[in-house]
Amino acid sequence: MQEKDIQGLAETISSQRKKLGLSASEVARQAGVAKGTITRLELGQIASPRMDNLRAIADVLQLPLTDILAESSLLRGSDLPTLSPYLRTKFKGMPDSAVREIEEHFRDVAARHGMDINNGPAPGEDE
Repeated sequence: MQEKDIQGLAETISSQRKKLGLSASEVARQAGVAKGTITRLELGQIASPRMDNLRAIADVLQLPLTDILAESSLLRGSDLPTLSPYLRTKFKGMPDSAVREIEEHFRDVAARHGMDINNGPAPGEDE
C-alpha cells in the first residue's frame, strides 16, 4: 500500500473505534487480534495488513469490510460490482422492476453530472 492508503486505513479504524467508544484493547480482544495490531494499524505502521485481521476488526467496528478496503484504496472502484449485481445481492428481495427503476434514475443523475455509468473510472481516477 502507498502511504496515503495506509493513512486512510489508519484514520478509518481509529475514527470508528473512537466513535463507538471502544479502546484499542477492547477492539483487539473482540477481534481476536493482538492489541499491538490495532495500535500499529492506527499509527499507519502496517503496510500489508492481513485480510483475516481486517475482516475481524471490521466486524467489531460495525463496518462493512468493503468500506475499510475502499477507504484505504485496497479495493479499487474497478473491483466493485456494477449497480445491478450490487442491488440484487444487497437487496435480495427487490423486484426486477425496482432494480430497473433505480438504475434508470441513477443513469439520469449521472448523466446530469457528465458521467457515463457504463464506463468505470480510468486507471487512477478512483483513488
